[in-house]
Amino acid sequence: MAYNRKNLLKRIIEIQEIYLCYQAKGHNGTWIFNNLIADNYHITRRTLSNYLALNAKRELRHLSTDNEFEITLSQARDKAQQDVMEQ
Repeated sequence: MAYNRKNLLKRIIEIQEIYLCYQAKGHNGTWIFNNLIADNYHITRRTLSNYLALNAKRELRHLSTDNEFEITLSQARDKAQQDVMEQ
């Protein structure tokens, strides 16, 4: 799905936002992966671990301008919020 580095980082940020939101609600990592991430993003548990360890916001900030970064970050948060509301 990711055709370039920026798109991959946007996707990683979406996944991180979903994970952090549900973790704050008290769900464990296995439940979050099995019920929310695996079906929607088609990644493995190992890939999820790699995504969570990556500082995607910093890397995206280096690749884009400040205005573009803020827009991208808000879009990723909005998409994560939509995914949370649908569940």
